[in-house]
Amino acid sequence: MDLPITWPDVEAAAERLKGVAHRTPVVTSRHVDRLTGAQVFFKCENLQRVGAFKFRGAYNTLSQLSAEQRRRGVIAWSSGNHGQAVALAAQLLGMPAVIAMPEDSPPIKLAATRGYGAEVVLYDRYTADREQIGRDIAAERGMAVVPPYDHPHVMAGQGTAVKELLEEVGPLDLLFVGIGGGGLISGSATAANHLAPACEVWGVEPEAGNDVQRSLQRGERVAIEVPRTIADAAQTHLVGALTFPVIQQLVKGVLTVSDAQLVQAMRLFAERLKLVVEPTGCLGTAALLAKLRPVEGKRVGVMVSGGNVDLLRYAEWLRSA
Repeated sequence: MDLPITWPDVEAAAERLKGVAHRTPVVTSRHVDRLTGAQVFFKCENLQRVGAFKFRGAYNTLSQLSAEQRRRGVIAWSSGNHGQAVALAAQLLGMPAVIAMPEDSPPIKLAATRGYGAEVVLYDRYTADREQIGRDIAAERGMAVVPPYDHPHVMAGQGTAVKELLEEVGPLDLLFVGIGGGGLISGSATAANHLAPACEVWGVEPEAGNDVQRSLQRGERVAIEVPRTIADAAQTHLVGALTFPVIQQLVKGVLTVSDAQLVQAMRLFAERLKLVVEPTGCLGTAALLAKLRPVEGKRVGVMVSGGNVDLLRYAEWLRSA
């Protein structure tokens, strides 16, 4: 079966992003290495533009639109990070943007999206169909739809983060990547499969939202209720139609972690690495710390996907850890 993206797509995305996206740092910690018995490399996409890896896929997608599409603008739906990414990419490329966002999105994400010049349309994540809202606006205004994960250009853009990681640190034995709709892990697995084919790529989901894990077990996409978890960027109910076959072919398996384990990982980042990481950005780290896979003596990569978190809630979570 031909996959929707290949290594040349990731390479082309990296060229488009050169000088626009940040080449984010790779951070190590002797404390984490002692805890795990592994040599761990954190790819810090919480320090990317808009505070998340999503800028990569958004800019790669918008930069390929036609002049007419740019004039009409773009519509996206997002719990926050994708919305901010599309808003900033649209601002940089001089096009209008509308972002449909949940009413309960972290205020910092709502404010940032508006700050990048986008129009924000709010909806109830538990009752409304966000994709239908987006497609209605697209039809009404003639805008191009930019999905949060299920688009080849989005997927290829996200894969550039792992391309950078592997080019900097060399081959890895394992790579932990958080999963929402599958854009990041499909791009990551595509890059890892080319640059470090022996590397096992493991996806990590919230316990309450294990739609990808269930889908792999069934061999087909399985829809679930919108999960209630502090990992707001992973509150997806169905893995993408394009991302799923990539996961099936290139990802070793999917693990799950609890909200409590996410908070423990957030606290470790704050105390030991001096990094602010949002709950979804801690999925891979939580799986590593919980030792859900044997990593002792191995070289392990962890995607730290984002750092956009409401600081009052962040303080409350850390206090509860």
